[in-house]
Amino acid sequence: MRTVLVTGPGGAGRTTLAAATALAGARRGARALLLTTESSAPETVLGVPLGADAPTPIAPGLHARRIDPGDRFRQEFLAFQERAGAALDLLGAAPLDEDELTELPGCEDFALLHALRAERASDDWDLVVVDMPSAAETVRLLALPAQVRRYLRRLLPPERQAARALRPVLAQLAGVPMPAQKLYDAAERWERELAAVQRAIDDPGTSVRLVTDAGPVAAATLRGIRAGLALHGRRTDGVVVNRLLPTGSADPFLAALSGSQQSALKALREEFCDVPVHEVPHLGRDPQGVGALDELLDGGAGEIAGSAPGEGPGEGPGRDPWTVEDRLATDGILLWRVPLPGAERRGLGLVRRGDEIVVTVGRFRRIRTLPSALRRCTVSGAGLRDGVLDIRFTPDPGLWPKSD
Repeated sequence: MRTVLVTGPGGAGRTTLAAATALAGARRGARALLLTTESSAPETVLGVPLGADAPTPIAPGLHARRIDPGDRFRQEFLAFQERAGAALDLLGAAPLDEDELTELPGCEDFALLHALRAERASDDWDLVVVDMPSAAETVRLLALPAQVRRYLRRLLPPERQAARALRPVLAQLAGVPMPAQKLYDAAERWERELAAVQRAIDDPGTSVRLVTDAGPVAAATLRGIRAGLALHGRRTDGVVVNRLLPTGSADPFLAALSGSQQSALKALREEFCDVPVHEVPHLGRDPQGVGALDELLDGGAGEIAGSAPGEGPGEGPGRDPWTVEDRLATDGILLWRVPLPGAERRGLGLVRRGDEIVVTVGRFRRIRTLPSALRRCTVSGAGLRDGVLDIRFTPDPGLWPKSD
């Protein structure tokens, strides 16, 4: 199964290109699904009202579904309120009714991730295309499951549940159910859900596709986004350059604008020389309906469906892109290699915190637990070269196993 996460800067046309990608997959015989959280734009692009309860048929082989984050929030909140009923009664709290619940900021992210996991698990589709938020938000959204799982492990360590045998006794003494067990039960349920989402995101068939216009800062903007995606192990399988004007116009204004676009396109091809860069023509109007999307596909966008997820350095099924290279025999160090295409030395940060390391790339940050061998080492340096961050570790004589 393929999953293509389509994102890009705001206004670049990612919803349109996500719909075109899904349609192109359907035209090639795949059972394709478009997922979106947007309310009006996808319906305008597809020309069909979308339902939130079930996928809506759009064209032969193509369905689309609009995710309702408010409905998801209400379901989760009411379920939590029911499970925590005893504790709320103990506190004298009045439960909230469904009709007075309004989703909180951030609910859209969790609703989108839940829908992605559920549709992948259904086995109803060969291709799932997700109309993601803007690029910077997408980087943070895709990092969310791992971050929340880390918070849960820190705040509610599973090993502390060893005292659960005492809770029935404490409950009898107190005369009320003890909420601690329900808290751990909720944490276990969240962990299972987040782990399933993480598997869907980490699957080798899942990739990110960047949509951009051919503006003067397109290459610089996407460079930082690509580095943020790579920091969290996300694969960029291609770049789609949208709304390209025809070249060779006799009109001076259009000729100048087209020339500027071609310069930007050249910069994008140089920046993303290792992944496909697809050109999508400007139709002279905003695409509306399946017929207009077919025009995009006929005009050159059809090749976007054939792009397979690429494999960067150290990537692939079951492999962690952060690899440890043993150079003890030659240089006396272990090298932790972190692929970061698009990263620049400016804005790159590295901090060791106990058994963890914090890597910052521009406005994005990731915390990784050190492999066991590296925990017995000190960080002796780091360097960025050819899109790979090499972190050097020197064995600590007081912790490193001594050979006989």
